[in-house]
Amino acid sequence: MLKRRIIPCLDVKAGRVVKGVSFLDHRDAGDPVVLAAFYNDSGADELVFYDITASSDDRNIMVDVVERTAAQVFIPLTVGGGIRTVDDMYRMLRAGADKISINTAAVLNPQLITDGAQRYGSQCMVLSIDARRTSAAGAPPTWEVFTHTGANARSTGLDAVAWAVRGAELGAGELVINSMDADGTYAGYDIELLHAITSRVTIPVIASGGAGILEHLYDGYMDGGADAVLAASIFHFGDFTIAAAKKYLRTRGVPMR
Repeated sequence: MLKRRIIPCLDVKAGRVVKGVSFLDHRDAGDPVVLAAFYNDSGADELVFYDITASSDDRNIMVDVVERTAAQVFIPLTVGGGIRTVDDMYRMLRAGADKISINTAAVLNPQLITDGAQRYGSQCMVLSIDARRTSAAGAPPTWEVFTHTGANARSTGLDAVAWAVRGAELGAGELVINSMDADGTYAGYDIELLHAITSRVTIPVIASGGAGILEHLYDGYMDGGADAVLAASIFHFGDFTIAAAKKYLRTRGVPMR
């Protein structure tokens, strides 16, 4: 059985790691370089670095912060935020990224997924999807894709499940599925959303948004079908350690790296 991964997420704003609820009301979680080194030494399987205001501010990602962060880690590093062209991808790979994550730019120009995959390989291309539930109570669940993370989030009219399927077809090697409703709430991942997507694609899916207790990680794997779980608050603020999370999951029969 494929071994599962735990991936801490560094949401970076103005050079600092922050964490909010549904992308709002951010509180400071520390220096990205220091946290990256900490997670590298703590047994994290991978690390994700998102410059969360690059797209909404219409600017490029902070290359210097990425370079300093990458210098501290010897595990795979995914970088996203404000990446609009294959040349931007190249700059991030040169800065130390192992994978490139795109969200807003992919919605605006889906061909970017294919262009990036053809130039750097699908293993480098991560499609990140910010999804919000749109169905009424009692109706079959549906979710919409949003771009421009944060207070400036924009509706796209895209169905999240259909967009995930298309992203895989276009050449993405991995999907990050982030529930905007659950993000930062500690209430658990949107398992229905995860299952709806993992049942339709064959590429790895990473659960994101809502982890509050270790059981939520287990649910993401076993009920949501995720290949990896992304978490921020529970690790940044000391609720749990990577080691404790892996020990718990192994005792419940989840094969961990």
